[in-house]
Amino acid sequence: MRVALILLALAAPASATCRQALALALDVSGSVDEREHTLEREGLAWALRDPEVQAAFLVAEQPPARLYVFEWAGLFTQAELVPWTEIRSASDLQSVAVLLTSLPRVAGALDTATGQAMLFGAAQLSGQKSCERLTLDIATDGLNNAGVSPSHALRDPSMWNVTVNALAIGDRLPGQVSSKIEEFEGLVRYLHLEVIHGPDAFVEEAEVFSDFSQAIKRKLLRELSARAVAWNMPTIDRALPGGGG
Repeated sequence: MRVALILLALAAPASATCRQALALALDVSGSVDEREHTLEREGLAWALRDPEVQAAFLVAEQPPARLYVFEWAGLFTQAELVPWTEIRSASDLQSVAVLLTSLPRVAGALDTATGQAMLFGAAQLSGQKSCERLTLDIATDGLNNAGVSPSHALRDPSMWNVTVNALAIGDRLPGQVSSKIEEFEGLVRYLHLEVIHGPDAFVEEAEVFSDFSQAIKRKLLRELSARAVAWNMPTIDRALPGGGG
């Protein structure tokens, strides 16, 4: 009953204008085990309750921001967790945090369809036409291996005015071999080259899942402080690999 009431409240109509629409995408592919999934969900909930993050959302005398959260994995696994929610008070962020920690994990494929997650996120952002800035947040622990590649997805018209940021998540544990460090560094490079897009786009880093809460806090603070920048259809000169990357 509590979850149903929260969903009903969050789905209330938004006002005519907002300063930023922010869509957060959480990776639940096969490489993310239950412990890591919990760290993602609870880490985001913790960040939304953080006083600095709340202050960044609730800027006096500015239009409100809107927030949307979904989980993604394979080609056909993109599922809404939090519908578009206009953030006007700390209680709005608290409601989102409660919802995040109340819902079960989205069931889906083992593979990682990053490009498809980007297209899904852009489709959700396309309805937020009254917002000054559209931002998509892709958190992931691996490379695209199913569906369209991220560079191909960025050529879709729905992506043209969307800023795409990324959060690289590693799984290195104390005492593990350096190959895990190299794997994480490769993921960071990949996100820089293939995923992020638009004015002031960036990659945040969490070397292990237990760092996720602090990393998503840093990411939200940076995104919410960004100025709206008018820009036309970008020129994307990335290669177009066939199929999944």
